[in-house]
Amino acid sequence: MKPLIECVPNFSEGRRLDIVEKIVSAVRGVPGIALLDYSSDPDHNRSVLTFVGAPGAVEEAAFRAVETSAGLIDMTRHEGVHPCIGAADVVPFVPIRDVTMGECVAAARRLARRIGEDLNIPAYLYEEAAIRLERANLAHLRKGGYARLKADIATDPERAPDFGPAVLGPAGAAAVGARKKLIAYNVFLDTDDVEIARKIAESIRHSSGGLPYVKALGLMVNGQAQVSMNLVDYTQTPVHRVQEAVREQAGHFGCQITHAELIGMIPEQALIDAACWYLQLGGFNEEQILERRIRQAESTGLI
Repeated sequence: MKPLIECVPNFSEGRRLDIVEKIVSAVRGVPGIALLDYSSDPDHNRSVLTFVGAPGAVEEAAFRAVETSAGLIDMTRHEGVHPCIGAADVVPFVPIRDVTMGECVAAARRLARRIGEDLNIPAYLYEEAAIRLERANLAHLRKGGYARLKADIATDPERAPDFGPAVLGPAGAAAVGARKKLIAYNVFLDTDDVEIARKIAESIRHSSGGLPYVKALGLMVNGQAQVSMNLVDYTQTPVHRVQEAVREQAGHFGCQITHAELIGMIPEQALIDAACWYLQLGGFNEEQILERRIRQAESTGLI
């Protein structure tokens, strides 16, 4: 089986879908790439792509997507509720099959250097690819957003990029990293009071003393309060535990969850774990999943 890397770049455009389609086309134009999913949100003003392929192809597709976005997105005019620092805001590499995290780190560092040198865009390394320990946390890099970074990048050594110029142009900066599989998961509340969402986010996120491996923000999306989350290790803090924590905290404020949404893809195991927990399935065996057994039968030539 061929080695596979996943890339899940986030771009600071979720309203002008013609621009999003041009970025998507740049990815699709690379041989050996499978674009699995892409979605856009106008309130976040953000689009997320998910594609997989051999390591070299994924690097090239990521570069072309960054290059395309840099020529089409002007961060000086950007508006949206989601924090961001650049047109190609984050570009993470994720090991999927027969690829180590170290190989993803190397890919991230090569891409960041190429962005800095070839595109003249400041590039920062984060998560497992970070060279400076404090930059492992993406929130640290994005603190204050584009405007704050533009003011600080040339004068504050703590904000100097890992690659590229210490000057922020219209394309902003790119954060390039390597990480484990992540679940981007948003929960909507039956209130338009965004302060409630912010308080719930503060209570559950790891950095505030909440649930391990959970990052959370309270945002206003389409007139409804939203708890926007990244679950950075669903094997340690599963999605159903997060859901129930938000439900409990919302109850303290007299609110309820109306619905939730996924941004991008979710590992199959996370859904199985949530189903087993909510259905209280004792002694469940994953071989009981119909589609899995059919795939096994097909792979062995039985059918």
